[in-house]
Formats: sequence, C-alpha cells, structure tokens
Amino acid sequence: MHRDAVLLSVLLWMLGVSGQKSPRGQMLQSYRHIRMKREMSPVEGSNCQIGSCTFKRSPDITKAQSTKSEQILRIDDHDFTMRPGFGGPAVPVGVDVQVESLDAISEVDMDFTMTLYLRHYWKDERLSFKSNTNQSMTFDGRLVKKIWVPDMFFVHSKKSFIHDTTTDNVMLRVYPDGKVLYSLRVTVTAMCNMDLSRFPLDSQTCSLEIESYAYTDDDLMLYWKEGNSSLNTDERISLSQFLIQKFHTTTKLAFYSSTGSYNRLYINFTLRRHIFFFLLQTYFPATLMVMLSWVSFWIDRRAVPARVPLGITTVLTMSTIITGVNASMPRVSYIKAVDIYLWISFVFVFLSVIEYAAVNYLSTLQERKERKLREKLACTCGLAHPGMMSASYSEVDANTTGNYDMLEGNGVRRETMLVELAMESDQVTGHVGSRAYSSVWIDTHAIDMYSRVIFPGSYILFNIIYWSIYS
Repeated sequence: MHRDAVLLSVLLWMLGVSGQKSPRGQMLQSYRHIRMKREMSPVEGSNCQIGSCTFKRSPDITKAQSTKSEQILRIDDHDFTMRPGFGGPAVPVGVDVQVESLDAISEVDMDFTMTLYLRHYWKDERLSFKSNTNQSMTFDGRLVKKIWVPDMFFVHSKKSFIHDTTTDNVMLRVYPDGKVLYSLRVTVTAMCNMDLSRFPLDSQTCSLEIESYAYTDDDLMLYWKEGNSSLNTDERISLSQFLIQKFHTTTKLAFYSSTGSYNRLYINFTLRRHIFFFLLQTYFPATLMVMLSWVSFWIDRRAVPARVPLGITTVLTMSTIITGVNASMPRVSYIKAVDIYLWISFVFVFLSVIEYAAVNYLSTLQERKERKLREKLACTCGLAHPGMMSASYSEVDANTTGNYDMLEGNGVRRETMLVELAMESDQVTGHVGSRAYSSVWIDTHAIDMYSRVIFPGSYILFNIIYWSIYS
C-alpha cells in the first residue's frame, strides 16, 4: 500500500509539471494535430488498425470531364430509350449526305460499294442546357450509346460498317436549345439491279436506300434536310469503267403489311459505261477475225491446206473471244448487245468455212461430170467422124482435158472446159456435143467471186444497223 501511494504521488507531480508548459507549445501541438487529421483522415469504409490506416487517393479532377458533361445534359434524369416527345407527333429527322467515294461496281454480283458521311438533324429538348455563349458541345461516339439516336439502316445492303481508325468515326454535337447533329462515316455495299441487255453500251441507275428500322412514319418523319442540295459529292470521284452522269435524291413511303409505313430516302445515281475498253478488247478483235476469214475467197480453191486451217483458226479464235466475254459476266437469261455482235460475227466466220466446203463439193461433182462427158464424146465422135476426132482431140492432152481457162462472157468471168470438138457438117453430132456441153456448165469459181462482195457488204450493213440501234 505504501508503495502504491508513493507511485500515485509521483504521477500527480509529473502531471503538474506538464501543465505548466507555455501556451505556444499547446498551439503548435493543436495545429499539428488538426493538419494531420485533415491530410490523413480515413475514408469511410477504410480499415484502420492500431498504429496504421489504409487511405484512398483523392480523385483526379482532370478526368471527371465526362461526368460533368452528363450532369450538364442531365442524362441521368431522363429515359432515353424512348424517342423525343413520346406519345406526341412524329419527330422530324433531317438527313444530308456527303459522298466521299464510289469504290466498286460489280456486274457479276450486281452491287456497288460507296463510302459516305451520313448526318442526322433533330431536336431533343431533354438535351437542352444553359449556355451564356450559346456555343454547342461536341462529343465522340461514347456519349451516343447513352442518348436516343435515329435507328437508320440501309435497305438492300449486303454489308456495311462504321470506320474505326483511329477511333470510331462518329461525331455528336448538341446545341443549347436541344438541337442535335449526329454524323458518322460509313462504307456500305448495296444491291443494284442492272439491266445488261445493252451491255456494254448501257447506262445503269443504282440507288442507296435509307430507312428507319423501328419507327414508322407516325413516330419518325425522315426527310432530306435541304431537298436535292442535301446530297453532295466529291468532284474527284471517278470510275475506270463508268462515267458518273448524275446524282439526285427522292423520298418515298415504304409499306410493310406486318409493321406499317416507313419514310424511305433514296440516293440515286446514273452511270454510263465507257465503251473504249470493250472496243479494244472485244469488238476490234472480232471484226478482224471476220475480215481474216474473207482472205480465203482469194485463195485458189484447190489449195486445201491453205484454206481449211485459215477457216478453222478464225472459228476457234471467235469461240475464245465469246468465252472470255461471258466469263466476266453474270449468267443472265437474256441476250446482251455484245452477244448479238459476237455471235453474228461468229456466223460470218462459220459461213466462210461452209462456203469453201460448198465450193469444194461442187468442184468434185463438176470433175466427175466432165470425166463422163469426155468418155461419152470420145465414143460418139469416134463412131461418126473417126478421122476428124483423131485430128482434133489429139491436140489436147487427155490428162489436161479437165483444166480451165478464164474467158469473158457478158461482163462476168467464167470458167469453161478446154474441150473443143471440130464438127464441120454433121448437125446431129454437133447437137449432141452442145447438149453434153451445156449439161456440165457449173461455174464453181463464181461462188468465190460473189462471196468477195456479198460477205463484206452484208457485214458492213450489219454494223451500220447495230451501231445505229445501240449507240
């Protein structure tokens, strides 16, 4: 007990000494305590143990801009899953388009690829905000997912995508009164129903169709913002195979029996095909093959090794040209203009081969009749005038009796046999000779002569008619 009393006295004395410190020390101690408490105050939910505490770092105010923008636009205060003015009149949505490029047009797939800037204009009072300078606020694609935007899609499109290099090519601009501009850069491949009956002397009209997917004309009124001026094109747009003649816009109402009527916007453009490429690759070669087949009309009909390969070569070349053209074209069920030209050219080449076959066949028949005539005349003349026959017929070699000599008759060159029989007084014998002579009058060489005029004249007439119709 005595020991405890002594310890208690010592403690009371020490407390008394510490209480005699200066007020300045107390103030410093209080300041340090308040500063440490302010700088190292534990955050709610932090775990503090004896002698140690875990604290959270204060947030960086430079990274809180998006939160402030959402607060300015009061996005959390509205339900943006519904359109503006839900339950009221339709929302007017204006559209304008800037065509950046027309990339490809395919006749085989019957489609085209276009890159464009698609811009939408509407008013959403839920996004209005106060601004002393009346300046708009511009955002990227991250805010688009949090507000209502028109649900546009491309009708009859095969594939489309929004460019994302280096970020999504999407822009949202909001004005203080709630007006909104929504712009995006899109590449779309869409169907184009082509009529190739006049190919390659044709013009094609293709359309890119824009429509709302969910909202009928009772909820969303889609229109071109400035009529035909809403469509702008880059002057540098060019195609290797087509000449772009005209761009224009139209608006129609599309009706679906199950869902209703929708406003549909059309971007129409007319293309005219360049013909020079096809002249060099198709028309000129085909014409040269036809002209080459005419060379056989000037070659002797007895030169079989020269005329037959020439005709076969031109026929095979025309077949190759026709196959090459059809390989790059869709398998349509109607006849194209290039098919008409190529197939008629093929017929001309084929007929030149048939012409030589006819000439060769008739020549063979003529030679047979001449041989029979010689035998018949030899027998008849030998019985009637044996002396005269030996004198006249001996002048002509029996091996060369079938040769031909070119004579002029009525302005037309004819071929006659070199069989001349001297008949002086016997009319009966002369009658027999003239009758036999007339029975073998087949002028086969005249077929080649007529072909030299008929074939070129007919082909020239065909070209005049063809180019006057399709040009």
